Parts: sequence; structure tokens; C-alpha cells
Amino acid sequence: MFAEIDWPQPWFESVRPAASRIGLDAASVIDSFCAEAEALDLRNHRGLPLRFVPQSALPEGMAYEEFIGATGGVPTRDNLHDFFNGLVWLSFPRIKRQLNALQATQIAQDGIGKSRGPARDAATIFDENAALLVLREGEEGNALEEALRNHEWQEAFVERARMFGRDAQVRLFGHALMEKLVAPYKAITAHTRIVRAPSSYFDMDDQAQRAWLDETVAHRLAEEGLGRAGFTPLPVLGIPGWWPQQDKVFYEDTAVFRPKRKQAA
Repeated sequence: MFAEIDWPQPWFESVRPAASRIGLDAASVIDSFCAEAEALDLRNHRGLPLRFVPQSALPEGMAYEEFIGATGGVPTRDNLHDFFNGLVWLSFPRIKRQLNALQATQIAQDGIGKSRGPARDAATIFDENAALLVLREGEEGNALEEALRNHEWQEAFVERARMFGRDAQVRLFGHALMEKLVAPYKAITAHTRIVRAPSSYFDMDDQAQRAWLDETVAHRLAEEGLGRAGFTPLPVLGIPGWWPQQDKVFYEDTAVFRPKRKQAA
């Protein structure tokens, strides 16, 4: 399972340090995840120690998010999906904790129905498929954000390619998104949350950047909540430097780089 992961790829940058501390040769990753969670003193939003437990520990009829909020246990299967979920918990624990708090609160208020409802739906999308696009504060960042929100892909990825790495950085968060990228294909698209950062962020080392993002995004989620309208689509293999042969023809593939839908009058 783990031999399929091409770790040097840029889309695994967010969780690569955490993965390097996990024993991948064991029969299960649960013990390694628990040891790391204990070393980092990770806790859920109720202050309970965060631990990884077998999927069988989740009682029948109890929601996954509800269980984490009530017990601190993260039900985990030995597959790529839950493996990346565990790595994200170790890499962005504050964001994960806040997402779980949002979901657990909604479950307590509304119960478990056939539909998650808009708040839980947005939190699930964030958890599973989000990318964080960090933009340096200023006019150039504003222009790149506008191009992306308007699906002006040539401007965003070709004309403004030099911004990526210098004034713009993409950090993947969604564990389902990372699972898809084990076998990458062109159409993979992230739900992207844009984060404005001061110039000092781009001078930080990798660990400091991740800690800043974790604290900043978690705080904003707590203050502002979450809605689907805050996301913008991002075809991840279109990010400059993330795929070979990113020429003009590559970005003209409208099955992937879709024009923005016109609003009904």
C-alpha cells in the first residue's frame, strides 16, 4: 500500500514530515499514530487526549465525528484514506480539532439525518478535499485570487506562474484528495480556501509555516464558521511545477479547466 506513494511529489509536502515518523513496516499504523499523538499532546475540542483506535471501536449507529468529539478516539482502518487522515491530524491538529468541533456541535443540535446539512457538509468537504492557497498580502495576491475565482486559468497558471513559490503557496489538507493523488490524473480538483499571509510567512521554514497555517486557519474557522461559498475550485495538477508539459494546450483542456458558469439573470 505505502510503496505506491511517491513521497517527493509536491502534493505530499504537507504531511511528508509526519509520515517520516510513522512505522510503515508494522502490521498496523495505529500504534505509531497513537505514539505521535501522545508525544504532541494532541487533544480534541473537549480536552480529551486524541488517540487512534480500530474502526471496530465505533459503535453502530454513532456518527464518526460524534465519536471523536465524545471520546477523543479516531476510528482508523489500515488503508490509504485513513492513513492520510492520520497524517493530517499530526500535521494540522488545530484545524482538524476545529472541524470536528463544528461537526460535533451540528450533530448535537440536529442529530443524524439523511442529509448532513450545510454546515456539516462544508466541514466534510474541507476535511476530505481542501487545499490551502496561501497568498502574500497585496495587489498581486488580489489579482491571482480574482483570476482563480473567475476561472481565468491562463492568467492564473501561465501569466502569473512566477508567483507560485514566491508569493503563493499551495498546501494540501484533504486526506481524500491526497489519496487520489497516489495515482494522479489531470481532473483532480481541490476545494480551495484562500489564506492571506504577511510577507514574513514566506521567510519561515517549513515547520513554522505549517504551525502558522494551523493556528491561523483554525482561529478563522472558530470565528467565522464555514460555508461552501468560501471555496474556489483548483485543478491541482495545473499548479505551476506540479506536472510536466504545462503548456498552453495543457490549460486549454476545458474538461478540466472549466470556464466559470454564467449567473442566471
